[in-house]
Amino acid sequence: MSLYLALGSPTTEISLDECRAALREVFDRLGVRQRVLLVPPDYSRFASRAGELSCIAHDYYGERLVDVLPALGTHEEMSEKHRMKMFPTIPAELFRYHNWRTDVETVGDVPAEFVAQATEGIYSEPWPAQLNRLISRGGHDLILSIGQVVPHEVIGMANYNKNLFVGAGGVKGINESHYIGAVYGMERMMGRGDTPLRRILNYAEEHFCRDLPVVYIQTVIGPNAAGKSVMRGLFVGDDPECFWRACDLAFAVNVTVVPEPFQKCVVYLDPEKFPSTWLGNKAIYRTRMAMADGGELIILAPGVRMFGEDHEIDRLIRKYGYMTTPEVLAAVEANAELRDNLSAAAHLIHGSSEKRFRVTYCPGGLSKAEVEAACYEYGDLAEYSQRYDVTKLADGWNNTADGERVFFVRDPAMGLWKYQ
Repeated sequence: MSLYLALGSPTTEISLDECRAALREVFDRLGVRQRVLLVPPDYSRFASRAGELSCIAHDYYGERLVDVLPALGTHEEMSEKHRMKMFPTIPAELFRYHNWRTDVETVGDVPAEFVAQATEGIYSEPWPAQLNRLISRGGHDLILSIGQVVPHEVIGMANYNKNLFVGAGGVKGINESHYIGAVYGMERMMGRGDTPLRRILNYAEEHFCRDLPVVYIQTVIGPNAAGKSVMRGLFVGDDPECFWRACDLAFAVNVTVVPEPFQKCVVYLDPEKFPSTWLGNKAIYRTRMAMADGGELIILAPGVRMFGEDHEIDRLIRKYGYMTTPEVLAAVEANAELRDNLSAAAHLIHGSSEKRFRVTYCPGGLSKAEVEAACYEYGDLAEYSQRYDVTKLADGWNNTADGERVFFVRDPAMGLWKYQ
């Protein structure tokens, strides 16, 4: 097991040419491979630069790169428009669709005793390690898992083996992993690399995936002084060290500790990246640790037209709404349909303000009745977009023409904001 590359710092800006040169050296070290599988993220992680790195891999391996499996998790299949934008030089015929309900197998079960120990007794069932069959039995001699390490609400820091077990995982594994993270508590995990779910996934990889030729390519992305998103780090390896190194840098780059809590925070959701509250509620997850009690979070969401991207999850969100954690736990206890879809229940917990602050949602494709039924306050998108013009707001603190002091977040997926 090796750490092939560890490049970066909080002030480094790694260019595409530098990425290409560094990755080619790594690929040379890996030796000749005949059947290569790429597992990049989908378009919702466009900013990860994984699309560019995937194209570099395709340029290097050519016809030996035989499959590309975007790690969709429960998300919709990528549109042709997004695929071409993110992976412009990779032929369409190489892309495979991951269906989390039908395309997986269980490669092993993490013992209940280990799960209980890792979660401090909060969850004590065996956890099924599930993978898309193209990963587990596709006959590849190299699997390149590509993505960004960044604070995450389910596991603390995104990527590494989460890209496989969740991004390309199955119903039971995804449901239970999300629920473990939600019940353990987002605030206890976000921005941390060593978390209960990470320990469980690491156990699964060590015990059930030793024979899989997986190499991880991890990026760390953050803004430079001009506010432009740049690559701060690039880490490649087939052991946990590449993840731990990336975590250290991501904490320095992506976690913002603010000196005072937000009485009013405005978050913008890019319509190309955020079609659902399943994705868009990063506006809540990533700012809630900085929100003041009694404050207001305003979410400008022009592209949001649904709740869940999976039909059944969408139905459950509409039925139950973003209740408080005790209410969700009681609903899980009382309703088999939630027990059978624990990722939906987890998402309801994640998306709740716990009645600690107000959430005013301003979607482009959901009605006032739909938003209010989901336990949020509704805001008219046109009205709020005029009041909070995202073309004039800067990331961070702003004083509006009406004399308000607001904190603005242009892309909640790229960081974590917390008050200490």
